[in-house]
Amino acid sequence: MTKTQAQRSQTELSVYLSEQVQAIDQVLDQWVPAESTDPTSIHKAMRYSLFAGGKRIRPILAIAAARAVSDAPNGVENAAATLELIHTYSLIHDDLPALDNDDLRRGRPTCHKVFGEAMAILAGDSLLTLAFEVLSRLPHVDAERKIRLVEELARASGTVGGMIGGQVNDIEGEKKPPTAFLLESIHRAKTGALLRASLRMGAIYAGATPEELAALSEFGERVGLAFQIIDDVLDVEESSEKLGKTAGKDAAQQKITFPAVYGLERSREMAEEERLAAHAALHSFDDRADRLRQIADFIVQRKT
Repeated sequence: MTKTQAQRSQTELSVYLSEQVQAIDQVLDQWVPAESTDPTSIHKAMRYSLFAGGKRIRPILAIAAARAVSDAPNGVENAAATLELIHTYSLIHDDLPALDNDDLRRGRPTCHKVFGEAMAILAGDSLLTLAFEVLSRLPHVDAERKIRLVEELARASGTVGGMIGGQVNDIEGEKKPPTAFLLESIHRAKTGALLRASLRMGAIYAGATPEELAALSEFGERVGLAFQIIDDVLDVEESSEKLGKTAGKDAAQQKITFPAVYGLERSREMAEEERLAAHAALHSFDDRADRLRQIADFIVQRKT
């Protein structure tokens, strides 16, 4: 690929991602009660964090996975949006003083700084519960697939190999000697589980075969690990202004990160290895999976 072709591809992907963010935000706006709906305080807090300008990587991955399986999975954006509800809930709670104690998220004050700790906790709880309400009310989906989607999202968000379990390992790992074993136990669950579930939920929604589901699961595991590696690297290399969150927080809290265990250079090499492995996982798919390949590249090459 020439430099001009690469630039054209990057521009095209940027347009695609922007369009997907708008589509997902429209769905979220329909599902989340308006700020004027009583009790107004909780709905203002929910919307404040949800519409703060996130990349929507998880729902975008779900949609791209569904379209790799089927040309027109009607209504998949509704299922995909639940991943953003869960992700935003986790960010609100992660930022609380009892956990990461952060003041900045997505370029503005965190939810508890604006609405108070009690309302931030309830806003997170509300987004969590809303995600499962949305799944239960999905149009165009039979009951069996609804149950599978609920199970997938619940497991990825839970304590055994899921997001909450990873957060527990992260908290308990602070100030411990950084080891590869602890690092993997944290990040395959804390970040990787929900990213992997994004691919699996899109595949399940579109009626994937067992072989297609296995391939997309492998892709999700690889992309999830690459995402966390780059997140850890950017926390060291970039500014708070560029990241939209407090930079250098991992080192300050003595968290177990990829740079802490492997160093920056090796961490970047590992992210590239995972990117290539993610591409390889899609070998059985045709060009309908090109979006997934592009997103894997974007995840590793991003600067924020």
